[in-house]
Amino acid sequence: MKPTIADVVAARTREPSPGRVFTDAFAAQGFKACVEYPVTITDSLVSSRRKPRYPARNMFKVTDLSRQPRRCYWYETPRLPEDPEIPGGDLRRELTHRFGTAPVPDLLPTTTWVQVPDGLWQDPEAFASFIDYRLVMRLSAAENQAIIRGEGGLLNIDGIGRLTSAGPFASTLIAACNEVEQVGGTVDGLIINPHDYYLLLSAGRLMADLERNGVFVVRTRLVDQGIAIAGDFGHGAQLFDAGRSVIRFDEPPPGTFAQTGVALTAQIYERVAISLLANFFVVSIK
Repeated sequence: MKPTIADVVAARTREPSPGRVFTDAFAAQGFKACVEYPVTITDSLVSSRRKPRYPARNMFKVTDLSRQPRRCYWYETPRLPEDPEIPGGDLRRELTHRFGTAPVPDLLPTTTWVQVPDGLWQDPEAFASFIDYRLVMRLSAAENQAIIRGEGGLLNIDGIGRLTSAGPFASTLIAACNEVEQVGGTVDGLIINPHDYYLLLSAGRLMADLERNGVFVVRTRLVDQGIAIAGDFGHGAQLFDAGRSVIRFDEPPPGTFAQTGVALTAQIYERVAISLLANFFVVSIK
């Protein structure tokens, strides 16, 4: 979790952007330029919008394996039906959980492509801006897709509960907040499609109340309309990150673009892991 957005902005303004680093390499190497960055470049830019829209990676505690090597991580899973009763487990459900360890999963690549407008590279400032605000932004969208619905994404992690009923509450989102607190956690993050966010925003105060209550909301089209992901991202999950990225010129796969031209690709490497499965729900929005 980031200390504060202000801290992040201050740190990044002291560092050259990915676009600036690449244009410097291009000045020296031309179209053979290939830059390997000792950071994950989707974490390198701050939105200049007056109304920021945060990426899914900002939900997680990030474990940079290049600086914090790990071989394994711990996790808890809810009790099985055949498990014996545990004293106090009816009041504190987490007492009935099973503990385990798992090896750090293989990191998965996330890749994106852009086609550089002809001659743009002749203007270093414009070229750097294009890399920062198109290539890296496209990579951030691809990262959202990987984190949410990719091979190792949240929607494909076994064991995350599904919540479809609001019960006594006005909304299933509030019901999810309650369920997580009943096992000792706190819903501190919500990933929701913009369509549903704005429907709820127009219908009442639910979204404003959640955000005022400390729930960090990520709006992204990469979660389907009608569902949301709610959970204790601060304590119950992490994003394993290689702490490295690459940008280079290359030949794109067939069908990537409508026409031929000079192409740039960018790639990062990461994987989501959940330690507290009972603290996450895929929620049917009602």
